[in-house]
Amino acid sequence: MSVIVAKNAGFCFGVSRAVELVEQSAGEGKRVVTLGPIIHNRHVVNKFEALGVKVINSPAEAEKGMTVIIRSHGVTKAVIDALEARGVEIIDATCPFVKRIHGIVAKAREEGKLPVIIGTRSHPEVEGIAGWCDDCRIFENPEELLQWANSGEISPETPICMVSQTTSTEALWKKCCEIAKKQFTNLKIFDTICRATEFRQGEAAVLSASCQAMVVVGDPTSSNTGRLAMICREHCPRVALVDNAAELAPAFFKGVTHVGITAGASTPAWIIKEVNKTMSEITNVEAVQEENFAELLEQSIKTLNTGDKVIGIVTGIGNTEVQVDLGTKHAGYIPYDEVSTDPSVKPEDILKVGDEIEVFVVRVNDQEGTVQLSKKKLDGMKVWDEMATYVEEKTTIEGVITEDNKGGLVANVKGVRVFIPASQSGIAKGGDMTSLKGQTVKLKVTEVNRARRRVIGSIRAVTSEERKANREKIWAEIEVGAKYHGVVKSLTSYGAFVDIGGVDGMVHVSELSWNRIKTPADVVKVGDEIDVYVISFDPEKHKISLGYKTAEMNPWNQFMSKYAVGDVVDAKIVKLMTFGAFAEIIPGVDGLIHISQIADRRIGKPEDVLAEGQDVQVKITDVDAENKRISLSIRALLEEAPAEDVEDAE
Repeated sequence: MSVIVAKNAGFCFGVSRAVELVEQSAGEGKRVVTLGPIIHNRHVVNKFEALGVKVINSPAEAEKGMTVIIRSHGVTKAVIDALEARGVEIIDATCPFVKRIHGIVAKAREEGKLPVIIGTRSHPEVEGIAGWCDDCRIFENPEELLQWANSGEISPETPICMVSQTTSTEALWKKCCEIAKKQFTNLKIFDTICRATEFRQGEAAVLSASCQAMVVVGDPTSSNTGRLAMICREHCPRVALVDNAAELAPAFFKGVTHVGITAGASTPAWIIKEVNKTMSEITNVEAVQEENFAELLEQSIKTLNTGDKVIGIVTGIGNTEVQVDLGTKHAGYIPYDEVSTDPSVKPEDILKVGDEIEVFVVRVNDQEGTVQLSKKKLDGMKVWDEMATYVEEKTTIEGVITEDNKGGLVANVKGVRVFIPASQSGIAKGGDMTSLKGQTVKLKVTEVNRARRRVIGSIRAVTSEERKANREKIWAEIEVGAKYHGVVKSLTSYGAFVDIGGVDGMVHVSELSWNRIKTPADVVKVGDEIDVYVISFDPEKHKISLGYKTAEMNPWNQFMSKYAVGDVVDAKIVKLMTFGAFAEIIPGVDGLIHISQIADRRIGKPEDVLAEGQDVQVKITDVDAENKRISLSIRALLEEAPAEDVEDAE
């Protein structure tokens, strides 16, 4: 007799994930309980009970200090809320495909649509889905759906959103879709049957059609297992549903030469192996076909070990994971959070089906025949190698400042956290380091400690190198009159020191402004960017004298370019003398209004008519360019005014 074991028999990804979460939590010494059996298989549940993992049936049984694991079938939103209210730790092991359906029905209700669920009403998965919307309809078969559609309870124009239980059969789902399309004009269909379930059911149909007998392994309470048995019975006259190897009856195999084995999604690999071994003993089978599950497990899993670096081909990008073909007979997958170090990157943005990628083996599960992979870990390992190279070669790299604290700054360099001490930030002591947050900066890696996962960097090392290079360039090219764009670094009573790109020069207070100033702070402040020019320099003493004020800034030149004799201007009285008054035309340029030109009559002294700070209108009567003297007159304007204006003025 030949025995063929279905390739897709046993745990699906969602069930495997739930079992791993329980094993991991129990191994951490937590007080673990599951809300309901973690999966529909009493052997797995009993195994966990032996590890101290208990089953509770409602949130009311949850106690503070417990870690409550939600089973792969999922639960209602009300249950989640009730657990949160009791203050327990919650680990949600809901199958990602089921979680997606929760989101679909919740959004449908927000949009005013009525969710229609095709599945078994009493099944925990269906109950959980229904609990994520305030109103829905559940139908177990096409006949129920058609009867409801024709009952008059619902209008054909009603917006409908239809989903399926993940373990529903493809045939049942298609019939329901055909009916819904004919009955409703405002219908949106989401095909939510799990692809793993679809593959398993399709494989069971093909296998059962080519065998004289089929053995379906799994818990009889499992909906998934029950549907597999139903599909097998449609194609094969002899089908046995067994919970374990002890339930196999020798008489069942009498006269059979070809037998197939399949198993539900909640059936662990070790039970399938026991069943296969027992069948071999019963029928004296010396060898099974190449597709035998046990051999596949032995041949494929042994070739991989945790920590290996392997190359694979991307075969699919799902809702929660990326499937990878590693050239073996087992399933490789990369969880979404293991694709990239950047959480904002979507897998489809950097990967596509057919891509060849190198990945890191995180976990090899001998029982389930799955291998968890990570692209992020391998990329991270490569980055750490690069970090060590950066230190050796003193490479200048770029990073983005992500945070600041009292000790310094933190930069993200290719996903690695690089700490930059305040003394190496390039910011003066007491300066504002927050200004660098979010900016891309150049830095050098100065220390790498892989064991402590610590990297130290320095911005100052880069700026020091740049300043040195600029300094050498400036001294090589400097000449009198050369212009530079610099930054004011410090102020003294006698001038301002300006960094012109690696070299500091001094602008004497007399070279800052054409006007009389008390201190350099009257013109510039630390941090100002200004244009300067070289007045003189001494390479041996490394001293540079700079100028800031230019001919264009000279108030007298500004006056000469803008005004002429005969112009009438607005001025301000700045000083009163016995012989007249000085008036400011523009800052830095004053003109004299002689006492005889203040009024159109004889006055004793200027303060009889004018006061310091008073705004007046004057006429420019003479300009002595050589001596930089300007004569002004108020009287000239009064004499030019018409008689009636004079009377009004008086």
